[in-house]
Amino acid sequence: MAFLGVSGMQYSGETFPDVRIIVAEDSNVFTSMISTRMKELFKIDVEICRTFEDLQAANELSDEPVTLAISNINLPGAENGEALEYLVDLNIPTVVFTGTFQDETREKLLAKDIVDYILKDNIFAVEMLAESVYRFLTNHQHHVLIVDDSPTARALLSSRLKRYNFRVSTADSGAKALEILKANADIGLVVTDYNMPDIDGFELTRRIRGARGSHELRIIGVSSSTNRLLSARFLKVGGNDFMLRPFIDEEFYCRVNQNLDTLVQIKAAKPRK
Repeated sequence: MAFLGVSGMQYSGETFPDVRIIVAEDSNVFTSMISTRMKELFKIDVEICRTFEDLQAANELSDEPVTLAISNINLPGAENGEALEYLVDLNIPTVVFTGTFQDETREKLLAKDIVDYILKDNIFAVEMLAESVYRFLTNHQHHVLIVDDSPTARALLSSRLKRYNFRVSTADSGAKALEILKANADIGLVVTDYNMPDIDGFELTRRIRGARGSHELRIIGVSSSTNRLLSARFLKVGGNDFMLRPFIDEEFYCRVNQNLDTLVQIKAAKPRK
């Protein structure tokens, strides 16, 4: 049965009994809470690793790949972050679950290309963790198109979205974006730059809206301009959201999630024929 999470995300009721999730955490309270919630929501029996040695054994003594790791920064036997380094070096997608957080910690975590980080400092921590896990397990259902004439910008946004397990296509021009959209009806989100040489972000949005409404596809505009009126103009031509560069990872991911959550809820509310 579908229901809303604490952030407004809609759970579909889908379960993942064949998914392998490792929890690297030495707190009995949190391991119990996480195990219980993952079982209740997703029918997943997580593997608990209370020490660095447990974590290494869980990975090395099994031929079954790890779908996702949930890890504290420090574990017994790895008091200086070695457990997280171990997971990242093995390219195991990892959500960090930590009670330790400063700006410097955040920078180090994001530099490691982790999937997400969740803070243990509130009563909703395990629920937020569950939402992060659910998003990672289901984001492949969403196809996102990045439109930007800058190769660097395209690569940056694409890598961010792929880290979160989205399917991503890219276009270096408005004309190419329209071609890709015509060939891929499953694209649910377009992230487009404003300033492009052939068709700017405004005109691209107008043309997209001529074929697909907000109930079918969401559009986020981005720009490095200092002109604050761009957001108003973009929304008036059919955009759903707008961000000024430079933006931080968490803000970008939150905006993407909010727009896709809205799309999912609109589609779920439509009466079935």
